Amino acid sequence: MAVIGSPGVGRPSGTGIMELEHPTMDAAADDETAEAADVLIIGAGASGAAAAWRLSQGGFRVVCLEQGAWMNPSRYPTRERNWEVRARQEWSGDPNVRRRRDDYPIDSSGSPISPLMFNGVGGSTTHWTADAPRLHPSDFRVRTLDEAADDWPLTYEDLEPFYDQNDGMMGCAGADGDPAYPSRSPRAMPPLPLGDDGTHLARAFDDLGWHWWPADSYINSVPHGGRDACNYCGPVGLGCTRRARSSTDLTYWPEAIRLGAVLRTRCRVSGITVDRHGRATGASYFDAGGQARHQPARSVVLAANGLGTPRLLLASGSQAHPGGLLNSTELVGRNLMFHPSAVVTGFFPEFAETWRGPRTNILTSHEFYETDPRRDFVRGYSLRMTRGTGPFGTAFDDAHGPVAWGEGHHQEFAERFGHTAALVVTGEDLPEEHNRVTLDERLRDGSGIPAPTVTYTLSDNSRRMLDHAAHNARRALEAAGATRILVNPLLHAGGSHLMGTARMGADPERSVVNEWGQGRDADNVFIVDGSVFVTAGAVSPTPTIQALALRTADYIVRERGDLKGRARPAPEKVSTITGDHTVRCPHPTHS
Repeated sequence: MAVIGSPGVGRPSGTGIMELEHPTMDAAADDETAEAADVLIIGAGASGAAAAWRLSQGGFRVVCLEQGAWMNPSRYPTRERNWEVRARQEWSGDPNVRRRRDDYPIDSSGSPISPLMFNGVGGSTTHWTADAPRLHPSDFRVRTLDEAADDWPLTYEDLEPFYDQNDGMMGCAGADGDPAYPSRSPRAMPPLPLGDDGTHLARAFDDLGWHWWPADSYINSVPHGGRDACNYCGPVGLGCTRRARSSTDLTYWPEAIRLGAVLRTRCRVSGITVDRHGRATGASYFDAGGQARHQPARSVVLAANGLGTPRLLLASGSQAHPGGLLNSTELVGRNLMFHPSAVVTGFFPEFAETWRGPRTNILTSHEFYETDPRRDFVRGYSLRMTRGTGPFGTAFDDAHGPVAWGEGHHQEFAERFGHTAALVVTGEDLPEEHNRVTLDERLRDGSGIPAPTVTYTLSDNSRRMLDHAAHNARRALEAAGATRILVNPLLHAGGSHLMGTARMGADPERSVVNEWGQGRDADNVFIVDGSVFVTAGAVSPTPTIQALALRTADYIVRERGDLKGRARPAPEKVSTITGDHTVRCPHPTHS
C-alpha cells in the first residue's frame, strides 16, 4: 500500500484549520522514476473517491492527485467556542473568502450566485450537510417530456444499481415508500427524527394536502459502519467530530487505499498532457513544495467539480486540442447550472432551540417538482426545511441580512434566536450556453495557473419559478402559524452545486463525453463529476454524481482492460459498508 500525503501528525494550516501532516513526496512522484498509473484521478472528493474505490477493486493501478490535504475530524471548528466566527472565515464555503493555501481564486463578479466548494481529501463532502436525494426519472427525459433542454443518454433505471451501491458505501438514513419516487431498495437506517419543529411543519403540509417526506441523509441516525450516531448538536455543515456525518475521507478512501490506490495530497494540477494523437499521457502538477512534476498515466479521470474540471480542460490546450482538451464542440465550460435558491423564514414564538439538530436533513416537499402546464415556467422545484443557527449566525443572518444595531436590536434578536424555521427553495436550472466557465486573462492561483471566471445570468424561467416557490413557501409557513415571514428571493451564497460544464450526451456534436463519461475527443479521458450533468433536477446532485462515477468506473473495469499495464495480483474482495458491519483497513489513525 502506498499513501503519499496520508494522515499523520496534526498541525495548523496557517488559517486556523487543523490539517494532517503529509510526508515528503517519495520517489514514486519523481518524473524520472514514477510508474505510469493505469488510471490517474484528479480530485479526491465525492466522485474521485468513488471511482478510485471501484477501479482499485477492479485491479487497476490508481493514483489520485488532490489539491488539498487530509482534514482531521477531531479538530473541526465545532470543537471551538468560536465555531460560528470560523464558519465565516477560514471555514467558509466560498474559496474567495476562505483563501486557504489549497484554494484557487474565482472571478464570480459576473454572476448573481457565488460558487462554493472545498479542496481537500473528501472535497466538499467534508463541508456539506449530507442531504442524499436522488434525481427523479423525469429528470433524465426533460426534452421528451417538456420540450426543454435535452434528454440524458441514460435513464434513472440505468443509474439505480449505482445509487444503491453508493447508499451502501455512504450509509443512507431515510424512510421507505416516498410516493415521489419509484420503489427502491430499503435504506440502511431509519430517518433522522423530525423533531418538534419538523413535526409542526409536516402538519402544515398535511393541512395543505402537499407532499412531504423525511429527508434522505448520509448522516447516521443510529450507529452504523463503525461510526457514531448523530447527537443533534446542529452545525453539521462545519464538519462532524463524531464522524456521524458521512464524507468520502471516512468511507470510500480507506477502502480504496486498502485496495492499493495511491492518494497524493497538496498536488496542484496545471494541465493534462497528451501524445501526438491527442490521447492523454498523464498530468503535470506542482507538488507541496512548488516543484513542477509529471505523473504518467494510461488514462485520466477528471473529478475536480463543475468549475475545476472545465478549468483544467481549457488549460490543457495542445497541437492536437488547440481549443482545450475535449473541446472540439466548444462546449467545455458552457451550460453551467446552479440550483437557484430562495429562502423563506418563519418566526414561531412557541419553538425553542431551533438551532439544535441537523440543519437541513429534516423534511422535503416535491409537491411542485414536475412541470405543470398551468404555470408560467417549465420544470419545478423542491422545498426543504431548515432550522435556525447559533447566536452569531442569527445576528449576522446571511439569508436576510443582519439584525440592525440600535434601538430594538435585543428584542429583534430574541425574536429570531431559537424561534425560526425556513423553507429553502431548490429550483431546477435549465442549461444555457451563455452561462459558462472560462479562463481568466489576469487572475492566477498561487502556482500561476489561470483562475476560472464565471459568467451567469438567472433566466426568466428560473425567476418565475423562484417567485412561485417563494409564494408557496410563505403559504406553508402561514399554515404552520408563523407570526412573521422574511423572504430572500435569490440566495447569493447558493452556488454549492456546480453542473453541466462538460455535458454527456448521445449526440457527439452536442456533448463533451458519451454516456459512460468517456471523452469524445480522447477515449482515455473520463469525467465523473457534476460537469457531465445534462439537466440539473431540483435536488442536491451529490448522490447522482457518485452514482455516475461508480457507473463510469464499472464501465472501465468491464470494458477497458486495454488501459491496464503490467499484471497485478487480484485485490482482496472488499464488502460494501452496510448494516452495522464495516470492513476495516489498516488506515493511519487520525490524530
